[in-house]
Amino acid sequence: MGVLRRLDLTSAGTADLRGLLPRAAVDVRAALEAVTPVVEAVAAQGYPAARAATLRFDGVDVARPRVAAEALAAALDGLDPAVRAALAESTRRARLVHEQQRRASVEVQVVPGGTVTERWVPVRRVGLYVPGGLAVYPSSVVMNVVPAQVAGVESIAVFSPAQKEFGGSPHPAILAACALLGVAEVYAVGGAQAIALAAYGDLSAGIEPVDVITGPGNVYVAAAKRLVRGIVGIDAEAGPTEIAVLADATADPVHVAADLISQAEHDTLAASVLVTDSAALADAVDVEVERQVGLTKHVERIRAALSGQQSATVLVRDLEQGLAVVDAYAAEHLEVITTDARRWAERVRNAGCVFVGPHAPVSLGDYCAGSNHVLPTGCTARHASGLSVQSFLKGVHLVEYSRAALLDAAPHVLALAEAEDLPAHGAAVSVRFQS
Repeated sequence: MGVLRRLDLTSAGTADLRGLLPRAAVDVRAALEAVTPVVEAVAAQGYPAARAATLRFDGVDVARPRVAAEALAAALDGLDPAVRAALAESTRRARLVHEQQRRASVEVQVVPGGTVTERWVPVRRVGLYVPGGLAVYPSSVVMNVVPAQVAGVESIAVFSPAQKEFGGSPHPAILAACALLGVAEVYAVGGAQAIALAAYGDLSAGIEPVDVITGPGNVYVAAAKRLVRGIVGIDAEAGPTEIAVLADATADPVHVAADLISQAEHDTLAASVLVTDSAALADAVDVEVERQVGLTKHVERIRAALSGQQSATVLVRDLEQGLAVVDAYAAEHLEVITTDARRWAERVRNAGCVFVGPHAPVSLGDYCAGSNHVLPTGCTARHASGLSVQSFLKGVHLVEYSRAALLDAAPHVLALAEAEDLPAHGAAVSVRFQS
């Protein structure tokens, strides 16, 4: 018996799929109880409250949260050349993709003399969160910073947890990535207190509040994002990572097992789900998972994730049902490894990012595909998108009407104003034509 439990949905209908599929028991609402006092304290007291939370949760006292320019430069100088080259290439590829996401202004002539122009305007200031829990994520610096820079955001602040082993500074690899990308404003603050500090700021400490917060984090970061939503914009309440693999008998079980394990490496709550119409493939993947897990570094973490209630092998009747299952699951990452994989992938409606065919593993997207790895989790891919240039842009309409064009529209405005019992609305138009 493999690590992954087996879930047979071959006789299941489509209406009840969402309730049957495996999910991590992550309750943002429960985390709100722990997070609310922290967020409220930072809102009222500023950085001193964030400092106290950092001491409490991270075990380090950070008197001055902003990382010195000299520390950023030193981190870049000390970065392994191979890692530096990889970050540079990841940045180059991400810029290629994100540059094509820019939207041009569109001007529409509604009537002669009347136009509506939609302009896309970047938000002025953003707070980018880079986690630092079980692993370190310099790649997340790339994924957050590049679309913000391409969008034209003028003020970028990165927040990343203070690390006791680095003297209260974020991990050097994160600092190096910031320096490589030209980000000079970096704060050694993590968790819910970082989200609150970004949202409310502390001008006495030189920390200006932001307009938008993006970036992944744990359940407490997600809960804090929920609390400050509306005060600032947020990308998503990102939870534990997920991979789903839609595969048929042509898939290589060695590859599938490796991909499931790769995401389980993130966190004990990470979800790895195989959806297949081939019991033979499922059996072969079980064997490969058992073999490969023992060869990895983080064995206990991976086994906990793969054996948790959030992970499973799901048997389906055929790929049509498999497509319905993955759409109901709405994975953060979805691999499609089937015959004619592109055709099936193009039919997927709900996924953060779809990886097509045997040579596009999720790990490629994590680092160097050119796509963005900040993606919706927890079934939110049904309505949310991954991080992009659009995450940092606002659509603003410019309405321009000549006197003649307004006169032409006036009867319609007056009729609707009367229908809604808002006569002053109509008067604001008619007053312009009184002698």
